[in-house]
Amino acid sequence: MNPEEGRSRQSCDACRSRKVRCARENSDDPKQSCKHCITLGVPCTYEYQPKKRGPPNLYLRRLQEAAAAAAKLPEAAVDSELSVSPVSTSQSVVSPSLGPKSPFSETPINTSPTMSIPSIAISPSRYPIAADSFHAHYSSTNGNTISSPPFTNDLSHSPKAEENSAFPGSDSFNTYPLYNWSYKQHHSPSTIPPLSYYYRPHRLEEIAPRDTIYLIIALFFDFVYPLTPCVHKPSFMADLHARREERDPLFFALVMSTVASTLVQVPRSYLPMERPVVHKLAQTCHEASRHISVASYDPPTSMHVVIRYLYVSSQHFLTPNSKQDSDCVYHFCEGHDATQHAAFGEAAHIAVTLRMHEEASYDGLDPIECEVRRRIFWLLFGADKSMSILLGRPICLRDEDCSVHFPKELDDEYITPSAYLPQPHGKTALVSGLNYTSRIFALLGEILVRIRVDKRSPPQGQFATARLEEVQSLHQRILGALSLAPEPLRLKPVLSHSHLPPEYGGAGFRKATFDEVKDFFDNPNASRANALNPFLVMQANLYVTQQLVRFVIEQYRDELLLSLQGSLDDQKMAEDREAVASELLNILHSIPIQSIATNGPSLVHKVRFVASTLLDAVKKAEIAPASAARAHAYLWDFLSILSEIERNYLLDDDRDGTSSGDGMPMIG
Repeated sequence: MNPEEGRSRQSCDACRSRKVRCARENSDDPKQSCKHCITLGVPCTYEYQPKKRGPPNLYLRRLQEAAAAAAKLPEAAVDSELSVSPVSTSQSVVSPSLGPKSPFSETPINTSPTMSIPSIAISPSRYPIAADSFHAHYSSTNGNTISSPPFTNDLSHSPKAEENSAFPGSDSFNTYPLYNWSYKQHHSPSTIPPLSYYYRPHRLEEIAPRDTIYLIIALFFDFVYPLTPCVHKPSFMADLHARREERDPLFFALVMSTVASTLVQVPRSYLPMERPVVHKLAQTCHEASRHISVASYDPPTSMHVVIRYLYVSSQHFLTPNSKQDSDCVYHFCEGHDATQHAAFGEAAHIAVTLRMHEEASYDGLDPIECEVRRRIFWLLFGADKSMSILLGRPICLRDEDCSVHFPKELDDEYITPSAYLPQPHGKTALVSGLNYTSRIFALLGEILVRIRVDKRSPPQGQFATARLEEVQSLHQRILGALSLAPEPLRLKPVLSHSHLPPEYGGAGFRKATFDEVKDFFDNPNASRANALNPFLVMQANLYVTQQLVRFVIEQYRDELLLSLQGSLDDQKMAEDREAVASELLNILHSIPIQSIATNGPSLVHKVRFVASTLLDAVKKAEIAPASAARAHAYLWDFLSILSEIERNYLLDDDRDGTSSGDGMPMIG
């Protein structure tokens, strides 16, 4: 076709691209421009060439061939199929995901319920599609193809369950997905119950004797609650004694999560049962709680958030790991267990759905509900920052998005459904520990946001100088974060970091401390006074976390100084690192080892994070004073003791013996 013929039969290129009608005043004049091109002032060209026709649709052709072959089956085969696999006349062989407008509905396929589709070999297409390889996943050991699971109205019918069932040899189906959606009544549905089955009243005795549950709950309030005050003790215990779990399935799930969390976070000597029994009971409680909470997400409540948070706080103790280090027992080491992080995601998103991060959402709530929401939100806030720094994850709960106030510093007995009662003068509330920890984590969030923004777009010139001023301000704030803490939370005076006594290290110190740890975990008659002092336990968490954040801020401050000045004072940097190591040592030596052990593996990992980074800095420094090397050696000795504490929280007896008292810590 020459260009003149093309002009008379097609639109110009401009009109074609705009999808408008091409209009010329004189269609017989091949050189005249169309009206639109004249108006737009563009050349009126006819250079478009129709594309070559593509290959035929082999997908539909195969379907048509299969239907044609099926239509030629003898009537006897039809009768035989009816006797084996009757199907409902109300069912049509159409994919539920395609709907009535599916392109398959226009294909001449006989969808009669009395029609059986035979197995027909399909040759590989020149243009393969994903469905062509569908049958490869269901091949049997003898090389014959087993049909895919039939689509049924039972949503719990799984391919794996169907694969394990025995299909009669004469009852074969085509391996193409369309023909696997046949409804077969002679196959019994899966025995997996619906979610509604689990959301029903339960009795505690279905899990363990009631007295045993009460003992574990008492241990929760003694050892776990000071660091995670996520329930209101008076109302929780009143509901427990009133057997609320027998009327409210979600409360039963809360009790189960509390029990499971306690079993994996208290010293084993406090539990009158063997570790395999503890592990089994904890796992049973997890599963019971999970089944119920999943079945009751709508409407979401604060209880859902507490349940998922408790699940996060204990799941890592129950998850086996093939590695020989101790990374399966603490929360934030290497993140191999996705289950606990998925649970944290659920808890955080339910909290945001309930708008726990907004102070305005608390209007109209009773005092107990208000305080439970505030507490669980700030616990999630701290866990979010811990995962962010120790695992390098994005921050989920940003400080600038949160307007919620800190929990009121009142003990639970002074919070009633109708009013806040005054806290007695001179009595420090347990929740004050959470509030000071949250302030420290808020500072960590501020520095992490700046570090990550600057990593994407490094500040230059005056912007780098301004950033350095901000970081130095954060450094001053973290150093003074605990200066106004109430007396029970204040650390007793520590030695100057310029003088570390010899008793901070050495074989004698290690042996004596290892003996204390062993006695604490193995001897039911050992003194529990220090472990039962909630403020000593909170001191360990507060001051170690403060040093962690301080260390992160100082590291970034040095990076900014290096970018501005081009070099750093190695002597000054070594002194700063020595100060962190020495103060961390002083903190650990100022708090009874039983109180440190009660904090569990999460505290161990914070110390390990700082110690390992400090050791790297000392090795790289050209000028390192002998005092710095001694401080790091002492800190590393103490870390071996912490690793022994960490090992004692394992519920797997086969993993015992991976640590010893020879001063060689288990490191990842």
